[in-house]
Amino acid sequence: MAARTLYALGLVGLSALSVKAQSAVYGQCGGISWTGATTCVSGSTCTVINDYYSQCLPGSASSSTATATTASSGTGTPTSTSSAATPSGSCTTPAAGSGKLRFAGVNISGFDFGCNSDGTCNASGAWPPLSVYYGHDGAGQMSHFVNDDGYNVFRLPVGWQFLTDSDTTAVSTLNDANFAEYDALVQACLATGAYCIVDVHNYARFDGEIIGQGGPANSVLAALWGAIAAKYASNSKIIFGVMNEPHDVPDITLWAGSVQAAVTAIRNAGATIQLILLPGNNWTSAETLVSNGSAAALNTVTNPDGSITGLIFDVHKYLDSDNSGTHSDCVTNNIDNAWQPLAEWLRCNGRQAFNTETGGGNTASCVTYMNQQIAFQAANSDVFLGYVGWAAGNFDPSYVLGETPTDNGGTWTDTLLVSGAMSPKVNGFVAS
Repeated sequence: MAARTLYALGLVGLSALSVKAQSAVYGQCGGISWTGATTCVSGSTCTVINDYYSQCLPGSASSSTATATTASSGTGTPTSTSSAATPSGSCTTPAAGSGKLRFAGVNISGFDFGCNSDGTCNASGAWPPLSVYYGHDGAGQMSHFVNDDGYNVFRLPVGWQFLTDSDTTAVSTLNDANFAEYDALVQACLATGAYCIVDVHNYARFDGEIIGQGGPANSVLAALWGAIAAKYASNSKIIFGVMNEPHDVPDITLWAGSVQAAVTAIRNAGATIQLILLPGNNWTSAETLVSNGSAAALNTVTNPDGSITGLIFDVHKYLDSDNSGTHSDCVTNNIDNAWQPLAEWLRCNGRQAFNTETGGGNTASCVTYMNQQIAFQAANSDVFLGYVGWAAGNFDPSYVLGETPTDNGGTWTDTLLVSGAMSPKVNGFVAS
């Protein structure tokens, strides 16, 4: 605390040298080694997020300098996901109580290994991220993330082919042995007290063919989801991710019909209280959810009773130059091109979204831009539920987007992006 206080006082002294240069809303305004502007434009306040990062967040102060304020820009909790968000009188103004996200977490990968973006998966290529199956210690990772970082959700990707033990024929009957391995990861997740996203990681395809559009019939996808949902129908901490990253789907209306079939099957299996994530086209891009017609099409998907309770838009966004998540450096916070317009659409339509895949390299640029992205989502938490970083589990920490912590005799050490931006205990933007 003393170091932070001295740092804040130092910034006050420096502010006289930088009166002319001001950071924009959501821009950086302080932090260890920061040499840029330390004042904010009118209408925003320089807020200390952590020792390495202070940011201009919306507020009443004018031309403010960094002070040791808390990271929260609001004290309320996000809009409940038990029903649709209420459309605001102004689609640009966050609802009262915005400022804290409901969820933050990490993807725990391994069961998706062997899967490609054309929907082909080699069931034998799956590598359970559990030490009992000779994988990394996914259970230990999740316990660390919850206890030391304050995370409260994990996304658990898995290939359709692994669940059914059928590489080339789309069937819906779960293979008991394979599902038991996957369920071991789900149970390890639940044991931490966190929410757990069951994510079928097949890109709207099976073996190269698009579901409901030349590939498996909607009824097959529905039967698969009905079988999965029946296993977890009584557990409110399970979240169902209908499909990872549909892309190049020719008819978005038909795809919405496929999603509808899955939603209906999940609810009819008795899973009536859980969140269900609805994925759009173009790799589930947050930037193009509205422009490519996905938002309008998925807006027609309902529960069997006609309500939209618990139906959340699934979106992804990376921060590198081509939004692919394949580069170590980040160049954008995605606010102007993606999050701001999406927030307005969601608010106008009484809907919510969940950023279930985001990330960057373990570099200073990614720490900066990720802090900005998370802060904006928190400031608009009436429509954004949270974020899930990519990825830990069986990924090595040296992986370009690695968020896998290292374990040294029971002491876990996080990667730079986690420790500098994504950890809720660092950024303070997640409701405890």
